[in-house]
Amino acid sequence: MANPVFNNSPVFTDPRQQRRGGRPAPQAPTFGAPVADAASLEAMYDAPAATTRDTGRLTYDDVIVKTGGLLALLVAVAAVTWFVAPGLYIVGAIVGLVLGLVNAFKRNPSPALIIAYTVAEGVFLGGISYVFQNMLVPAGNGELVSAQPIVLQAVLATVATFAASLWLYRSGRVRVTAKSMRFLLIAMIGYALFSLVNVVLMFVMPSSEMFGPLRGGWIGVLVGLFAVGLAAFSLIVDFDAIKRGVEQGAPRSFAWTAAFGLIVTLVWLYLEFLRLFAIFSSND
Repeated sequence: MANPVFNNSPVFTDPRQQRRGGRPAPQAPTFGAPVADAASLEAMYDAPAATTRDTGRLTYDDVIVKTGGLLALLVAVAAVTWFVAPGLYIVGAIVGLVLGLVNAFKRNPSPALIIAYTVAEGVFLGGISYVFQNMLVPAGNGELVSAQPIVLQAVLATVATFAASLWLYRSGRVRVTAKSMRFLLIAMIGYALFSLVNVVLMFVMPSSEMFGPLRGGWIGVLVGLFAVGLAAFSLIVDFDAIKRGVEQGAPRSFAWTAAFGLIVTLVWLYLEFLRLFAIFSSND
């Protein structure tokens, strides 16, 4: 799968892919084991059914609660940063990147590190949103005008895309297949290389485009729409990974991993919308 947060956790991986990767298939049951007597069977039958909470297994409620809590923390920190110290967004970006990589490649989730990542991303999003909201973009007559209200537009677009992706997945209109996963992986690698080249060109090639020579004008709009599509399909892949984790009886603690993976994708989606609306504003 494309999201390394889920890809690095075996509990969210398709068992068929695990066997293809060389891991042993589940062993057949061993015959000749002790058989419970009639009294034990009757006691087991009369006992109340064990719930997923009793067995410590992952549930959708766990994922929803953890994701909602992290989103609330993200928004709260972003709001404080917006009004208090928007200039700290560079620090938030660096710390968030480091913690994001650490969390993505941990075999077992660390709630403390995931919360720290969320705080860092809140600082980054609050500051960068303030910068975008108050930046001046060239209008059609050559004058500089405010880019407002692109932050509100980006937030609404992110929420709408999340809801649409969830509906498409739940309704079965979009399915995660091996072919679509290969396409997503290739597309994301291509987009990452494209973005890297664009960043390098920003330093070696003078350009009037604020997002780099390869992300300006209508070319930037097309690239932005492509990136939004990738992020939206990544959400669908995240939903499928969470469903697989629940069905395979993943430990309840991995709700933190699922929530972290969703936060990573949502932050990416929001930033793409923010940049896209900024380009739209400068092209008006």
